[in-house]
Amino acid sequence: MTMKYEVEQKFPVPDLADIETALAGLGVEILGVKIEVDRYFNHPARDFGETDEAFRLRRTETGSGEPTNRITYKGPKVDQTTKTRKELDLPLPDGKETFEAFAGLLETLGFVPVGEVHKERRKAHVEWEGRTVEVSLDLIARLGTFVELELVVPPEELDAARATIASLAAHLSLTTSERRSYLNLLMDLDA
Repeated sequence: MTMKYEVEQKFPVPDLADIETALAGLGVEILGVKIEVDRYFNHPARDFGETDEAFRLRRTETGSGEPTNRITYKGPKVDQTTKTRKELDLPLPDGKETFEAFAGLLETLGFVPVGEVHKERRKAHVEWEGRTVEVSLDLIARLGTFVELELVVPPEELDAARATIASLAAHLSLTTSERRSYLNLLMDLDA
């Protein structure tokens, strides 16, 4: 399996109304709300906070059917502007029980839970400069509202992906990006 890179920029916004209007102006449909619960774990032999890595379980609930589950590893950021990093994202069987069972397995193996992020997320897909950018409109418990722009690409497309994200951000008047993860922002609140 070839590891891809996630190229992402996140922007805190006072509310999502202006972005929703701008996306509608581009003829983009915003999908319905999904609830995501991200549980992050630290490695038993190294501190992911120090190595700038992330390892999480994600449960996604849509209101119909069993929640879906994924496990994701994210490597250290590779630049100073975006949150570009290697990403390996794998599906797990559906259901809350699977989520908790897999969390229990990780803890048995020595992984330590470090926090959870609860979000209400709506997504849109914007055709921009020949690429499909995933736009997430997020309401994060205790943090507020954010917009994320993301592409997942092979290593040889990193520069083009960064340029596409920057161009779309400028078009949407998103100017102040936040490189810290939601988990880091929550941990800073509690510090």
